[in-house]
Amino acid sequence: MTQHSPARTRICPDCDGFAAVKVTLGGRDRHGHLRTITAHCPVCHGTGTKPAVRRLGSEVTV
Repeated sequence: MTQHSPARTRICPDCDGFAAVKVTLGGRDRHGHLRTITAHCPVCHGTGTKPAVRRLGSEVTV
């Protein structure tokens, strides 16, 4: 019996699907918490998927 393959997702090639990460700034605040910032992938804007390519005539737009 054949197996159904799951639909392929368009994973962003720049971040490999890890679109947002927490980066520690080093050190802790006065309450003992780590200081972190969130960095988003500039290509997919934090979605983790590759933007769809639309074709208009002979031109390719993103």
